[in-house]
Amino acid sequence: MRKFFFFLFAITLVQTATAQTTDKRLAGLDTFINRMLKEWHVAGVTVAVVEKNKVLLAKGYGYKDYENKIPVTENTLFAIGSCTKAFTSALLSFPMKDGKLDLDKPVHSYLPELRFIKDEMTNSITARDMMCHRTGLPRHDLAWYSAKTRRDSLLYAIRYFEPSAPLRQLWQYNNFMFLAQGVLAEKLSNKTWEELIREKFFSPLGMNASNTSMNDHQKAPDFSLGYREEEGKILKMKFMNIDAMGPAGSINSNAKDMANWVMMWINGGKFNGKEIVPAMYYNQAVSSQMIISSGLPTKEQPDVFFSNYGLGWFLANYRGHYRVEHGGNIDGFSTSTSFFPTDSIGVFISVNQNGSPLPAIIRNTIVDRMLGLKFRDWHQLRKTDVEKQKAAAKDLVKKDSAQQKKGTRPSHSIVDYTGVYKNDGYGAITIFQDKDSLKGNYNGLKFKLNHYHFDYFNFAFAADEADIDEENAMKGLFTINVKGEIESLKLPLEGAVEPIEFKKEVIAIDVKKEDLEKLVGEYELSGAIVKVYLRGEKTLMVLVPGQPDYEMVPVKENIFNFKALSGYSVQFEKDEKGNVTSMSFIQPNGTFKATRKK
Repeated sequence: MRKFFFFLFAITLVQTATAQTTDKRLAGLDTFINRMLKEWHVAGVTVAVVEKNKVLLAKGYGYKDYENKIPVTENTLFAIGSCTKAFTSALLSFPMKDGKLDLDKPVHSYLPELRFIKDEMTNSITARDMMCHRTGLPRHDLAWYSAKTRRDSLLYAIRYFEPSAPLRQLWQYNNFMFLAQGVLAEKLSNKTWEELIREKFFSPLGMNASNTSMNDHQKAPDFSLGYREEEGKILKMKFMNIDAMGPAGSINSNAKDMANWVMMWINGGKFNGKEIVPAMYYNQAVSSQMIISSGLPTKEQPDVFFSNYGLGWFLANYRGHYRVEHGGNIDGFSTSTSFFPTDSIGVFISVNQNGSPLPAIIRNTIVDRMLGLKFRDWHQLRKTDVEKQKAAAKDLVKKDSAQQKKGTRPSHSIVDYTGVYKNDGYGAITIFQDKDSLKGNYNGLKFKLNHYHFDYFNFAFAADEADIDEENAMKGLFTINVKGEIESLKLPLEGAVEPIEFKKEVIAIDVKKEDLEKLVGEYELSGAIVKVYLRGEKTLMVLVPGQPDYEMVPVKENIFNFKALSGYSVQFEKDEKGNVTSMSFIQPNGTFKATRKK
């Protein structure tokens, strides 16, 4: 029996030894990481460190399930968010190699479904432009975030997004352009993006646990929950499924698998001597394609000399060393994947905390040790930055309160603001009354409205109503048409362009066919003949000489709105016997009466 227990103890020692690193440069790392988890109120972290062809460390720390204290292992899956982008861009290396894709030809010629708001953009934007964030489009993220829609629907929405800069003039991060790359890869291969990721990367790299969907993540034998921090408390978050936007950020992986991915990049695109990513693509991916910013040294970052973007990778000087890196953030998770090609080291860090600074702190600390650099207290530096950000946020709240016009009232009663508001690119916002307040839904997000002043309201959004932070809200403006009706809602969902306008949907009432037929006929308007007729069974049309036929929508008894013209309507007048005698055109420049011809 004692032999049996000794055998179990020996096995435990072996397992512990393989989980730990023997590299003296990482001595004491476990203590540091566990201290950082406590300092930043993070449940757990998965870490991989690679040098040349060797995995120095692949290990989990803390908990994947904080409530039940279930520990993270090197096999525990974390959502890596936008670290997915390097995978997606690299998929295009294969049709490049086969001569099926030229990165510098208009992508519309390969993917006709992709269109932009301006023809010159459609005819000029290339795959390379999309890969290095220089299309002129800002993020427009709230058009997809939390939306339960399909990939082709999101691709279609791109044609409605306003640019904020000319093509190739300004670097602007954009998830939609990586969605488009994924769809382009699908089009050129006749395979799904998910199939391509498994075939081209997961399988040859032995990334056997990794997957491409939050649904699969939750079915895995070893996966992490996601959390957020609030006043020192670790609170569980709901998973965010972003399958539709998958090519921009839906891969889930672990330290063991990501070690192989990083190792491949360290070795020029090869893994175990076999080419995974073609050399002609590799060299472009890790070289500067677009300037992000000047990258000039500052007091806070004295040894930063450039800040550029490759193909799916951020490029920067790190204390005199060439760094290739990408971060990833999705609900409940924060990640960093980095490698130093001239130093042959790579680091993968992922924490199960929303919007966390910890991946960068751990990454930089590890890299400093690996490169033998002078100690720098990244924990304290980042803590100072966070405190400054919090103070700045409080100042904004004070300034906002100071500019508010106290004692004002909305122009309409609360019920008038309810309804459905639509935008072609951003979808629909639904506002409803809940007792004496207004609430709503947008793309799966919940929000509350609080009156600010006049027809401005504060909109506070969150995936879960319990998480709504009413202090950090955006201001929406309800606009009124010439008839005094609430016509639209303008929300600053994308700060780089004018507020996004959502038109209020007019609710049509049902009118019987026989009642519509009573309105049909000719009406005289200042010597011209206006014709009212039925198209099909129940669509009332009006034809004014010299103008197109207009469809009219019944909104009240005898009142019709022009479907294509906001602020324009028609009201039919009747005599005591119910016979139609005239129709009045109600429009912004006045009301014009047309008498029915007998």
